[in-house]
Amino acid sequence: MAHPLIDQLRFTRSEFARGVRGVSDADARRRLLPMNCISWNIGHLAWQEQRYFLAYGGGEILLPAIDRLFAYGAPASTPPLAEVMSAWKTITAAADPFLDHLDAAALLANAVGGGRPIVRSNGNLLQRVIYHYWYHTGENAAIRQQLGHTRLPQFVGNIDGKAPYRPDPFGR
Repeated sequence: MAHPLIDQLRFTRSEFARGVRGVSDADARRRLLPMNCISWNIGHLAWQEQRYFLAYGGGEILLPAIDRLFAYGAPASTPPLAEVMSAWKTITAAADPFLDHLDAAALLANAVGGGRPIVRSNGNLLQRVIYHYWYHTGENAAIRQQLGHTRLPQFVGNIDGKAPYRPDPFGR
């Protein structure tokens, strides 16, 4: 069984995906300044998962273009929705085995990047990703509202069924 924070990440991912379901490629690529477009936001979260969970977790950059095009501070772009969704799905699926092995001790340990410890723990990185998802979930909803979309997801989905609170199984 995965650590409770991993369940929260997976739920958060599903809410992020729910928030962009049904968006057309044209709308996903529309940029309403000063925000990035929805498709860029998807690539950006793929970048963060790849960096934190694949690069730091196993020394792997699975999709170098994601690392280059969607890093924090990278120039704005309007990538095709299908491409970034495919990359996001590939990266999140590749990150899952690393995440499944994180226990309380591993979450407290500092992440490792480039063979040396990162100043943040794996747990802090995990929380940063979760909160980053929620930030962009809200931003994507705002973009969709500005584009005139209706029947948008409201509030949080089925957290009670998909990711209910449960204590740390290790009691820490």
